[in-house]
Amino acid sequence: MEHPKSIGDRSTLAIMLALQARGLPFLVPFGENTRYDLAVELGGRLVRVQCKTGRPRGSVVEFKVCSSYAHLPSPRARGRHYEGEVDYFAIYCPQASGVYLIPIGDVPNRWTGSLRLEPTRNQQRLGVRYASDYEIGKVRIET
Repeated sequence: MEHPKSIGDRSTLAIMLALQARGLPFLVPFGENTRYDLAVELGGRLVRVQCKTGRPRGSVVEFKVCSSYAHLPSPRARGRHYEGEVDYFAIYCPQASGVYLIPIGDVPNRWTGSLRLEPTRNQQRLGVRYASDYEIGKVRIET
């Protein structure tokens, strides 16, 4: 089984490649203790971006929108959300090769987020977050 840190590092790299290809300048914070992984220049201002790995579940890409502390021996809380600490989530889904940039306000759930890869069967659009609306690039990394 691959170490979660390696998976996260690969996702961050894919996100950086997509940002660079789009001509979006970014900065990488020094150290491991920031709540965001990148600072990206969007519209003349820097925004804080948390990178996550998406996983396909049927016709959606799911991703975590909180940090997990359940692996610690005596966690005070199982998870910690990012409200007020990041402005965007950047998601890389290796199976779809997609990189998505999502404002935190577009992710209503505090535990998981999802992006739809295919249209709904009833063609509903209201309240549905389509991956294509947030896609900033395609990156294929062979493992």
